[in-house]
Amino acid sequence: MDMSMITAALGMQASSTQMQIATTIQASNARMERDTVQTLLGIGQGGSPSLANVGAGVGGNVNVTA
Repeated sequence: MDMSMITAALGMQASSTQMQIATTIQASNARMERDTVQTLLGIGQGGSPSLANVGAGVGGNVNVTA
């Protein structure tokens, strides 16, 4: 085998490995973004929104008959 063929084959393997790593990192970043948005919306823990960052009295009296 000629040296340029070996170099090309090694380059293709390195490229494939880089693409696999990039795909893994991108998927991890997408999961992290999803989790961050869910936390900010308050749906990350059991589906009930958190009232930790609102003022006193907010959400205390809700008219559910409307």
